[in-house]
Amino acid sequence: MLLASSVMASKRGSKATKAPAKKKAPAKKKAPATKKAPAKKKAPAKKKAPAKKKAPAKKKAPAKKRAPTKKKAPAKKKVAFSLADQSGNARSSKEFAGAPYVLYFYPKDDTPGCTKEACGFRDEMRRFKQAGCAVIGVSPDPVSRHQRFAEKYDLNFTLLSDPDKELAQALDVWVLKKNYGREYMGIQRSTFLVDAGGNVQREWRNVRVAGHVDEVAAAVAEL
Repeated sequence: MLLASSVMASKRGSKATKAPAKKKAPAKKKAPATKKAPAKKKAPAKKKAPAKKKAPAKKKAPAKKRAPTKKKAPAKKKVAFSLADQSGNARSSKEFAGAPYVLYFYPKDDTPGCTKEACGFRDEMRRFKQAGCAVIGVSPDPVSRHQRFAEKYDLNFTLLSDPDKELAQALDVWVLKKNYGREYMGIQRSTFLVDAGGNVQREWRNVRVAGHVDEVAAAVAEL
């Protein structure tokens, strides 16, 4: 019995003895932290393309100039008269109708400028006759003075007396004149080329005597 008890006690004793503690397994070394990959460098911002320059605005074509409106040709002046010539005979425009004629106005008989002009027409009368064109001189002088003037210089054309200035005023050659500060009414030396129908085709106003007869004769030749 005792043997059995001792055996059991030894078994118990053996059971009571704790088994040696198991050695802890060494702590696993932490794996080294993986280095973070370096942050990718940002790609440099793309440079903005330079803004395109605006094409310069097209210049507007200059506005077309309007063609100047054509002025209506002034109505042709009609010449009409009935006056006495250097012989005292009544002469009218109807008598000269059907052929061209030169009608020239001068201030006064037997003055230097008027004499030179009258003698110029006298000397070139052949040219006027060849063109079938008569020449008529007009001034406010009376018939008697015209007669003396025509005889003195052997004038070979008609001189008309216009004492009331009717024809001079009709053709606007009786005008206000100035001389050495004095104002007065008088004849403006003028010449008119009248066609076969009695219409004024050409006119010369404020005439200078030198070269004037040649200019008129050339115009007559062009008719």
